Amino acid sequence: MSELVLVVDCGSTNITSAAVDAEGQLVASAGEPNGTVPQPGGQEGWLITDMDQLWAATCKTIRGLVEQVGADRIAALTVATWGADGAPVTDDGELTYPVINWQCPRTGPVMRSLTKRFGARRLYNITGYQAIRFNTLFKIAWLRENVPEALDEADRWLMMPGLLSRRLCGELSLDVTSASTMMMLDLETMTWSPELLEAVGLDASFVPELTYPGQVIGELTAEAAAETGLKEGTPVVATGHDTQFAPIGSGAGEQEAILSTGTWEIVMLRTSAPVTSDFAFEDGILTEADAVAGLYDPQLLMMGSGVLEWVRENFYPAIEDRTRAYETMIGEARRVKPGAGGLMMVPSFVPDTGPTRKYATAGTIVGLGLTSTRAHVYRAAMEGLCFQLKEALRILCEATGFEPEQVRVVGGGSKNDLWNQMRADVCRMPVVITESKDATVVGAAVATWVGAGRFKSIPDGQERIPIPAQVVEPSADADAYEGLAERYNMIAPGLKDFYTH
Repeated sequence: MSELVLVVDCGSTNITSAAVDAEGQLVASAGEPNGTVPQPGGQEGWLITDMDQLWAATCKTIRGLVEQVGADRIAALTVATWGADGAPVTDDGELTYPVINWQCPRTGPVMRSLTKRFGARRLYNITGYQAIRFNTLFKIAWLRENVPEALDEADRWLMMPGLLSRRLCGELSLDVTSASTMMMLDLETMTWSPELLEAVGLDASFVPELTYPGQVIGELTAEAAAETGLKEGTPVVATGHDTQFAPIGSGAGEQEAILSTGTWEIVMLRTSAPVTSDFAFEDGILTEADAVAGLYDPQLLMMGSGVLEWVRENFYPAIEDRTRAYETMIGEARRVKPGAGGLMMVPSFVPDTGPTRKYATAGTIVGLGLTSTRAHVYRAAMEGLCFQLKEALRILCEATGFEPEQVRVVGGGSKNDLWNQMRADVCRMPVVITESKDATVVGAAVATWVGAGRFKSIPDGQERIPIPAQVVEPSADADAYEGLAERYNMIAPGLKDFYTH
């Protein structure tokens, strides 16, 4: 039987282990839920990622996959997961402080302090990153101010992919895609910024040497083999920040608009240089390192299906099965006309992200009435996410001079046919949906096959893997959404004084 690579796709709400063949086909998968936990002994609202729980769930998904395909078929494996989060560790991999989860609010004050000290524009010039509360720089600064021994007793800082990869192969690693989410990397030189390291009392020795996607980190240890059911010595390959692999798995090339949609949505381009103009800074664009060396991904980060999960949890709690809940939600929303009965939702549930960040807009619902139903709320949430996408595309195009003819949508949010049609209608352009709904997994698999020796490089693998797709064209509803989008864009400026006082 043919060889496969194993991709651990570790999201903030779900963990999936997937087996992918050299043609990019998903052969088998196994999943487990994921989430945050309150920090034991911490203040109210402090949230962490429990690495022991995460590791146990990861091993369970891998074992479930191995039961389906067999350990002998796995040529190599990798871990792709979210950015910004990490932890200080000793050389033997022991954490000296838990992983502060991106949802934890504790870093807000230190973010404001450091931003005032350096200036948000200066930070942006160096790192290509906007000042967002959950950036790694601010977590390290919080530790330096509040728990300095956690840094003093540690030897290295690892990001989430590195924390899981170390448990697999025993090696300490930091991939370039994750490093670019830390707000400490100088994107022009692709080296660590001395002044930002100094600001948190560290030097470059505190971070491992950067690895690039497709590079072999190490081999699966005997202990990890026993816990996962895989064969000892299986190569462990670097990938990294999950978002950066969706363009590869979707078949997207340079200068093509891509929407990676999951808990968060990221609309991006792939370019040959970072984008750090005044306009880009003012309108919230950030730039990360692409999975391919020498390319960059200017993008806007904004809330995505996390907003729809909020609707599900609060308006459909009686339907415990998530799949059935969404089937009900989508069915109800289809019976509601564009405009959601007068409701509009601004989905900026994390105010310092997305196109409305300059107005400090929080998640907002306007237009509620006695006839409003949960279906109206859900429809308004999807429409709000589409209006947000349209504005994000406008900003990205104005900053780069690029005018897309279509937008390629990948990730979990691409599985919702009603939402895809809304995207096409609101943006008045075709939406391209790859037949594989797991573009991140396919993209990470391409890099893993490079490590396994099947492909010469990521671009080589991308060219050799066919990516079938379908196109969703705008419908007759596009005209109705034109005026609704204009009304939507009035909300954030109109509420600026409310949210900034």
